[in-house]
Amino acid sequence: MTILIEQPELGFAPEETKFPSELNELVLDGGCPVPQINSFGHAFRDYDAESERQKSVEEFYRLNHINKSYDFVKRMREEYGKLNRVKMSIWDCCELLNDVVDESDPDLDEPQIEHLLQTAEAIRRDYPDEDWLHLTGLIHDLGKVLLLPSFGGLPQWAVVGDTFPLGCAFDESIVHQKYFKGNPDQSNPTYSTKNGIYSEGCGLDNVMISWGHDDYMYLVAKENKTTLPSAALFIIRYHSFYPLHKSEAYKHLMNEEDVENLKWLQIFNKYDLYSKSKVRVDVEKVKPYYLSLIDKYFPVKLKW
Repeated sequence: MTILIEQPELGFAPEETKFPSELNELVLDGGCPVPQINSFGHAFRDYDAESERQKSVEEFYRLNHINKSYDFVKRMREEYGKLNRVKMSIWDCCELLNDVVDESDPDLDEPQIEHLLQTAEAIRRDYPDEDWLHLTGLIHDLGKVLLLPSFGGLPQWAVVGDTFPLGCAFDESIVHQKYFKGNPDQSNPTYSTKNGIYSEGCGLDNVMISWGHDDYMYLVAKENKTTLPSAALFIIRYHSFYPLHKSEAYKHLMNEEDVENLKWLQIFNKYDLYSKSKVRVDVEKVKPYYLSLIDKYFPVKLKW
């Protein structure tokens, strides 16, 4: 089954935005059932299913878990937080993702711009009055430009994949958790407890999250003075933090603002995951709308 992408009709009076009562039900909020299988004929996020991608995805996570230590992430944030590589508009950056395929994703082998537009348009259909959420859908994965030479040319394991905290114990819910045995943090007693270097309720903003496209795009948006609401920045920064929003791990580190923003992330996640399909979006038809949102929430050119 595929998701049909429809445009909001002029004159349509949207209902008041409400949080779904069942955030994990397999139906989008407009009532459209989601596809039960991914592009390879398997359940979504099934990392054990035999497929042409399974072996490469597992090797990806082996490298990811071995190399993403606290010290590595700290260095990446310091280096790439300078935003001194490229000056470019949001839309031009979107078009660069035509050349990017995410090797960590067991569900999709399409260029990333297809996924961005599918996500944004599905959200737009069900939440027509939340334009900030439409734009968040479009830009949430833009940090994957880190894979391109002009943005740093980082390896896939350093850019994509599920994210997780550093500085405390690696939760069992993390995909391919067994490979952390090769991570130097695993043998550091300071990092091996539930709280590690943190305190309960400290807030995720004070927690070191594994480096990747999520944190990079968050830094780009924040440092370029976006006017998107805090919920949008939360979604951008933590949309790959599946141990939290799927398995409810690390919730003890959240503060009250995190709890509120997590509600929007759980809504967003259904569209991020289940809008992955072979349905094509007419880019030229929707482009003017998204350009207007970019103008509303961002400067013309951003530092990357």
